[in-house]
Amino acid sequence: MSAEAANPGAQSRRRGRPRIDLRRLGRTVLLGPPARDRLPDAIGHVAEAHRAHHPDAELAILHKAYVLAESSHRGQFRKSGEPYITHPLAVTLILAELGAETTTLTASLLHDTVEDTEVTLDQVKAEFGAEVAYLVDGVTKLEKVDYGAAAEPETFRKMLVATGNDVRVMSIKLADRLHNMRTLGVMRPEKQARIAKVTRDVLIPLAERLGVQALKTELEDLVFAILHPEEYERTRSVIADNPTAWDTLDTIAEHFRAVLKDADITAEVLIRPRHFVSVHRVRVKRGEMRGTDFGRLLVLVGEDADCYGVLGELHTCFTPVISEFKDFIAAPKFNLYQSLHTAVAGPDGAVAEVLIRTHQMHKVAEAGVIALGNPYVPVEGTESPDGEREDPTRPGWLSRLLEWQQSTPDPDTFWTSLRADLAQDREITVFRADGGTLGLPAGASCVDAAYAQYGEEAHSCIGARVNGRLATLSTVLSDGDTVHLLLAQDATSGPSPDWLDRARTPAARIAITSWLAAHPEGVKAPAVAPRRPVPVTADRPAAANAVVDLPDVTVRLAGCCTPVPPDAVTGFAVRGGTVTVHREECPAVARMKALDREPIPVTWGDAAECRVTLIAESFGRPRLLADLTEAIAAEGAAIVSATVEPPTQQRVRHTYTLQLPDSAGLPALMRAMRDVPGVYDVSRTQHPAATA
Repeated sequence: MSAEAANPGAQSRRRGRPRIDLRRLGRTVLLGPPARDRLPDAIGHVAEAHRAHHPDAELAILHKAYVLAESSHRGQFRKSGEPYITHPLAVTLILAELGAETTTLTASLLHDTVEDTEVTLDQVKAEFGAEVAYLVDGVTKLEKVDYGAAAEPETFRKMLVATGNDVRVMSIKLADRLHNMRTLGVMRPEKQARIAKVTRDVLIPLAERLGVQALKTELEDLVFAILHPEEYERTRSVIADNPTAWDTLDTIAEHFRAVLKDADITAEVLIRPRHFVSVHRVRVKRGEMRGTDFGRLLVLVGEDADCYGVLGELHTCFTPVISEFKDFIAAPKFNLYQSLHTAVAGPDGAVAEVLIRTHQMHKVAEAGVIALGNPYVPVEGTESPDGEREDPTRPGWLSRLLEWQQSTPDPDTFWTSLRADLAQDREITVFRADGGTLGLPAGASCVDAAYAQYGEEAHSCIGARVNGRLATLSTVLSDGDTVHLLLAQDATSGPSPDWLDRARTPAARIAITSWLAAHPEGVKAPAVAPRRPVPVTADRPAAANAVVDLPDVTVRLAGCCTPVPPDAVTGFAVRGGTVTVHREECPAVARMKALDREPIPVTWGDAAECRVTLIAESFGRPRLLADLTEAIAAEGAAIVSATVEPPTQQRVRHTYTLQLPDSAGLPALMRAMRDVPGVYDVSRTQHPAATA
């Protein structure tokens, strides 16, 4: 299977710089010693690609690394029969074409020397420096002799830990796997399938998360061809049977160029063919393929502002499909990707998808972290307070992965958790109550947010507020949500088994599983210590401190809103010569006025005592009722009546009718009740009352 057959984008590359045939590099190595004043022809291809991105790059170190790699691998051959040096050369060329800097290319030339030759890591460090040695060590596999069946998962663990300190480790690994996948045809079918599945489950998601789309798309096509050969052949036939599919896109592209030229916007309009997997997905989704389904239009400009200028012109001169618009410039994806996405209908009604980005955005979209060069070049303001260098390319998902892997010493658990983590291919950002942010996979719940923010302290989480509203722990979070997590102060609190059904992140699942294993009996309520008796009084008449200017009437405070001084109040006459007093914001007042009931002015008298009904919203926990009644008693209030509704989704609603010696103490009473652990809100009753 040729590289071109597995990469439908090969047709578009013929219009630009010719693609170097990596399979010819093996023969180049055998052409004899190079002249003293130039690099060998084989490494010369790498040097040419490298200088295209880094004109001032120092090539001497590449020559030195090539000489060591070629001499140490001499006599070794790949299963295809080619000299082994063709592999590190091909890996290095892949990275050079993506714009990798010199240190990465040096390490990629040497990446198999420590693993497969007599060269030692100390020798690499002595000749090429600590950074190159670190990268080489990061991609060096662990021996099966030492680790047995755990060699592969432990190798990936080692590689990911190394990537946490330097993302260039994973860049080399991805390029290494790409070349191996290109030449996988010489392997037995069962080994091809095994390698392809690991590539699909681990390497492709890593390429996506690091933003290296150029490697990700080709890896997807190669895996597709091995694991789904029939669908692959069917997709290739669909592409081959539509040779004029590009004509419609060419026509729309010409219209774009004319419109942007008239608007005096300098832009490059290109046709970007879909790779095989993308074509397959569109065919499955839509059935019959349209001409514009085989590619998308790419508009490249110089500045960020020009992106929006192009968008405005295209939406003005063509019919936009508004539902297809996405702004990844204002809100970049978690993998550094930035672009404007839209779709417009051409003059003949054909709908074309459009990507609008700057040239720099395009470079990052293709090469991801590789395009950022060396993340450790000293830049003013990048030193952390403790003097350690900061890696601007280390994304939040990688930090989370490195944290949870420390809790999984078992290789099988790590391997399973890693695949599950990487299967979540989209990330969201939620805001914490303190203004910080949390990066979580799409579909994460409040349980995941709790463990991401608090670690093992999240065992005592009892609920959350999402965007200011009460939410259960099972609530699924959306991008941009604000999450205020509520922790119980009771040390006996802990997760329940059903939390595992709500957790999406390995960090949360591992922590919950560990706690449940250590506490098989679950949470036990502690013995209740003796408490002083709480004064609960029998029902007594409401304080008649509301005054109306009418003779011989009885004044009654409404139970629906329990007004107290100095609330603004109004009254309404009801049967039996009684005036019922409501707070002015009570819903009953609006209903009375809608019925043309005449309001009666009410003032407050001198009586100090008052009665009020409060509703306490809380999360269920042991001893909550005792703590609430104690807080009420401490403020000098007497409980006239109390009801506790059955718990619903861990939430409990308490209703208290209280007699206060003075209405001035009501704010302090409500604050004291809110301070009880587990209570998230206390409010005055505001339930509807029957119309009198």
